[in-house]
Amino acid sequence: MTEIVAVLGAGSWGTALAMQLARNGLQVRLWGHEADHIERLRELRENSDYLPGFTLAENIDPQALLVAAIEDARFLLIAIPSKGFRALLQELKPLLKPDQALFWASKGFEIESGKLLHEVIDEALPGYRYGVISGPTFATEVARGLPAAIACAGNDASTTSDFAELLRGNHFRAYTSEDIIGVELGGALKNVLAIAVGIADGLGFGANTRAALMTRGLAEIMRLSTQLGAHQETMMGLAGLGDLILTCTDNQSRNRRFGLAIGQGKSVSHAEIEVGQTVEGLRAARAIHSKAAELDLDLPIITEVYRVLYEGKNPQDAVRDLESRPQGHE
Repeated sequence: MTEIVAVLGAGSWGTALAMQLARNGLQVRLWGHEADHIERLRELRENSDYLPGFTLAENIDPQALLVAAIEDARFLLIAIPSKGFRALLQELKPLLKPDQALFWASKGFEIESGKLLHEVIDEALPGYRYGVISGPTFATEVARGLPAAIACAGNDASTTSDFAELLRGNHFRAYTSEDIIGVELGGALKNVLAIAVGIADGLGFGANTRAALMTRGLAEIMRLSTQLGAHQETMMGLAGLGDLILTCTDNQSRNRRFGLAIGQGKSVSHAEIEVGQTVEGLRAARAIHSKAAELDLDLPIITEVYRVLYEGKNPQDAVRDLESRPQGHE
């Protein structure tokens, strides 16, 4: 019998991951919470709303009913914005079977609590096997089948290896890890730094500035992540440095485009509307700022991004304040 995987989230990233799994010969159920959207996927065999130009393979079955989407699926892969993560888990709770495992490709924190997503699962669905996937991947390039690689970390080594094997193939690599915290943090923290780089580019600064922000931003990522229990080598790998480079340097990144718009003088609300999809870094900046305050950590770049986004600070003033910090030792 062909392996069934349920991908929960029919946005651009969920659709691209469904396409990768389908290329590997799996039966994929692609669930979305909007019935009209799912009906269009069924009729057009294309996600014209979020990932236009790609035909859905016959072994991708769009589903609007959650119970139908997860039936007989050994693995569930959640690919929705982090703000809806707990609500989806609550919907899943009465439907899940003990032998099903949950993985997620969502990036960010739960805003209300500041918790990482594995902590949300521990609270909402204790006892389940789970894991996270993250790395330097844009949805359109995965949909095209271009070479890419991710990190896959979970709380059960055998389950994590099995899921990584389902993803692997057709120019796609999946490396396993036990560092759930590190893989999660890499995916969340890089979004805030991509906003910072986008703002700098929007202000007209050059490649020197971009490189400095990325390098010093990586130091801030390392400082916070190791305090929270991540492994240093994870932050130098695909989920950390790899994703940081990708998100800061290519305009396929919605966080970078959001920062560009702010650097060009647009308000936070107008910049978000212009991007047109969830900007995870906007919400992550608030959670990270609170986490850094709890731990008494100095994260100057991330702090200035927070002040621009939530306190209305002028981006030029933020740059000036970063430049005028006391001389430091690298």
